[in-house]
Amino acid sequence: MAWFGRSKDRPEAEEKPAKKSGLFSMFRLGLQKTSELLRTDIRDLVTRKEGQLVDDWSDELFGILVKTDMGAGPAAEIRDYIASEFRGRRVHLDELLHAVKTKFLELLGHDDTSEPIEFAESGPTVVMVVGVNGAGKTTSIAKLAHRFTSQGKSVVLGAGDTFRAGAVRQLGIWAERLGVEFVAGQQGGDPASVAHRAATKTIECHADVCIVDTAGRLQTQRNLMQELEKIHRVISKVIPGGPHEVLLVLDATAGQNGISQASGFSEAAACTGIVLAKLDGTAKGGVIIPIRKKFGIPVKFVGVGEQPSDLAVFNVNDFVDGLFGPTVPSTENIVGEKEEEGGDDRSEPHVESV
Repeated sequence: MAWFGRSKDRPEAEEKPAKKSGLFSMFRLGLQKTSELLRTDIRDLVTRKEGQLVDDWSDELFGILVKTDMGAGPAAEIRDYIASEFRGRRVHLDELLHAVKTKFLELLGHDDTSEPIEFAESGPTVVMVVGVNGAGKTTSIAKLAHRFTSQGKSVVLGAGDTFRAGAVRQLGIWAERLGVEFVAGQQGGDPASVAHRAATKTIECHADVCIVDTAGRLQTQRNLMQELEKIHRVISKVIPGGPHEVLLVLDATAGQNGISQASGFSEAAACTGIVLAKLDGTAKGGVIIPIRKKFGIPVKFVGVGEQPSDLAVFNVNDFVDGLFGPTVPSTENIVGEKEEEGGDDRSEPHVESV
């Protein structure tokens, strides 16, 4: 029997890929605060230090980078890279921005894909969503549901955060608004029971995707780990192979504090990807670098607003362009000339292709 909604005989309304310019605009708006900080502060630095060698002000560049929430480690890597590339030189602003952008790309790596979700080869796909309370988990679930329905897929939402009545009500409102199935339990009830009923409902109504919310906080870290492991087991018994994706929602506005809060979730839930929520122009986008280094899993989506459609597939190049603009090294003369004595005799700095 062919699985309804997954059958090849059934035409699906494929989601049209957003134009690159549209994605760039979304990232640019979401990264406005960081972009202004970087470009303005770096420009002011170059202007103030005109005529001085890069070696003399690389530590000030480090301070600018730290303010983007990337942390001291990545900022030091970028500072050292710039110091090495431009040692004994004076530098043009565009040239410096391009070099910083190059190192950003290297630190972020490349996990880009047109479809970040690994769908089940047959039968329904289960997406489990984890994260601390207040990170934007409920809204991110709604955005994921909107994305799937826009692709012609049928969706079931499971309100597994039973310890927060507000979260259950909010998810129910989103389910009604989006026209998807909704499964809830009693307040304070067993989250794994909700996950089980949501998975069962998915099979019964031949839905394509089941999205399961989870608790954002329990009494102890041990309780949290046990609960998430239990949900894993329950889902896999109903739908073999599930959950196929475990997405960790992180609040982009929380900076380094948000990363430390989310560490337990990543370890307990075997996360497969990250949704970076609330990147709405008030966040410092540099936080994405320590997130990538800390968790070692790809950032799959970025939330850039409150509307269901305000969820962008993460693309490294578009993201970094949003921070710096599509910069290229200046072809004009750099500010000043290389030192007559003691400078190196390179004509242009080597910038690695990424």
